[in-house]
Amino acid sequence: MLTPVRHRMKNPVVAGLNCYSFFLTTMLPQKPDNSPNGEKSCGKQQSSDIEPVISSPELPFEPFLSSPVQCSPLGLSQSRKERDIVAELLADKRSEGTRLAYIKDLRDFFRTVAGSDPSPNIVAAFLALDRYTAFSLVIKYKGHLIAKGLSESTINRRLAAIKGLVSFSRQLGHCDYTLEDVKGEKVKAYRDTRGIDIKAFKRVLGLCDRSTLKGKRDYAILHLLWSSALRRSEICRTDIKDLDPEAETLCIFGKGRGTQKEIITLGHGTVAAILDWLKERKCRDRNAPLFCAVSRYQPGHRLSGEGLRKLIDGYCKKAGISRKMSPHRIRHSSITHALDTTGDVRKVQRLSRHVSLETLIIYDDNRQNMQGELSELLSEELD
Repeated sequence: MLTPVRHRMKNPVVAGLNCYSFFLTTMLPQKPDNSPNGEKSCGKQQSSDIEPVISSPELPFEPFLSSPVQCSPLGLSQSRKERDIVAELLADKRSEGTRLAYIKDLRDFFRTVAGSDPSPNIVAAFLALDRYTAFSLVIKYKGHLIAKGLSESTINRRLAAIKGLVSFSRQLGHCDYTLEDVKGEKVKAYRDTRGIDIKAFKRVLGLCDRSTLKGKRDYAILHLLWSSALRRSEICRTDIKDLDPEAETLCIFGKGRGTQKEIITLGHGTVAAILDWLKERKCRDRNAPLFCAVSRYQPGHRLSGEGLRKLIDGYCKKAGISRKMSPHRIRHSSITHALDTTGDVRKVQRLSRHVSLETLIIYDDNRQNMQGELSELLSEELD
């Protein structure tokens, strides 16, 4: 039998946010009252060094149930309580990044509203709510995220994880409602796609000490990032066997393609840089990662996405670039420079591998800064 999880909430954003513990105190099984005088203990811990999260008078709204559930939540069957819906949902996601994002977002939701990680029992109780109660709970959680000052994209991602859980559970027959009426925040995609220019990137590239193993690796990575406009995962997931030096091609796992690889053509300089790195690395296992760690702590381990981000950030800071840089920002820079050089949106689409041409048009509009040109024109007419 579950017992209430009581802890101090860290840095409450606004007064009254502790109200989310109502889910814990009304939806989940309560600890039996063993007080000698028979009086109700209201589930409080007896230890003096742990304070309860809230007291009931602070609740700004009525709890979901009029009395705590003393048996299985909402009379759920044992099989339904024990079925791990979250694990099944994650198993349905092919991308590791997507799975990690779902875990992080669902964990934040259930820790906020229930004070606990999403165990099968707690998830089952949430899915058994009526649609009005569930909608109210998620809307209050959304308000909590807004009050914390999180960005619109972060809020939308967390709401999408909750919606995904509910939708998946509904298909399995474990939920009778949807959360389609919960609207996300309005976000403008690709707000800033400018990146850095070719001169700044050459400064970054020139910082690689190509007399060392690490320098050869970093030079090859940066060369590949810029010349092929690859995404972070596309670089990190490639193996040595994916490179064909004679054909000057590389097989990559493109975005949204699952296990289906696509072949891209590399430039001569990029192939030479990669071969120089591989020659110095002296790895004969063709199934090994194309780019790996070279530190003494994890030599040979596949370079992670976070490791690649730190690599880019470090070199750009050394090159005196003030703006925050990342692998994707280098990708933006490469695409923008290709548009500057060719002016051919459809040709650059083959480089960027964007499914929608409209995305490239956003890049093109940001590159030309039409709004800035018109503002300058109107300003000059006032003089």
